[in-house]
Amino acid sequence: MIPAKGKGRSRFKKEKSEFDQAIVDLSRVTRVTKGGKQLSFRACVVIGDRRGRVGYGMEKGRDVQIAVEKAVNQAKKNLLVVPMTKETIQHKVFAKFGAGRVMIMPAPRGSGIIAGSSVRTVLELAGVPNVSAKILSKTHNRVTNMKAAFLALRQLRPVKIRRPSVAEPVTAQVQVEAKPE
Repeated sequence: MIPAKGKGRSRFKKEKSEFDQAIVDLSRVTRVTKGGKQLSFRACVVIGDRRGRVGYGMEKGRDVQIAVEKAVNQAKKNLLVVPMTKETIQHKVFAKFGAGRVMIMPAPRGSGIIAGSSVRTVLELAGVPNVSAKILSKTHNRVTNMKAAFLALRQLRPVKIRRPSVAEPVTAQVQVEAKPE
């Protein structure tokens, strides 16, 4: 961390992170105790480097900033590498998490990201340029659909590069007959 200059600012200036982040869900939650209600915030954050790595975290904190920072730290620990070929995913995948059902399919070059809600956020931060996704569930819960999208991305298998088969050299013996002179 680098000390910040000027009055009224934070003591330390934050360094630029290698990951972009997006808040999928931010909610105010309360815990009821015998002393009364305790208010806190729950943040669900997706981070990604737009080059194939993406992760999510969900944490609580006394205020919004603390909750988001905790969620980002958790997301950095839960990174997922998305295998891609020719600017899209390998094959069609389907996943279910709770009531959320998501189907993610490869798309032709130039089509962009065709997806809705939190699934679009996940795919953008993962850096998949051409992909199509469909939320098949009736639930509109962003967290559930986001977790279903992560389960679908975990099912992707990397490309298997086949090595060309090495043919054994033909060693045929050729007999040359010498002509008598």
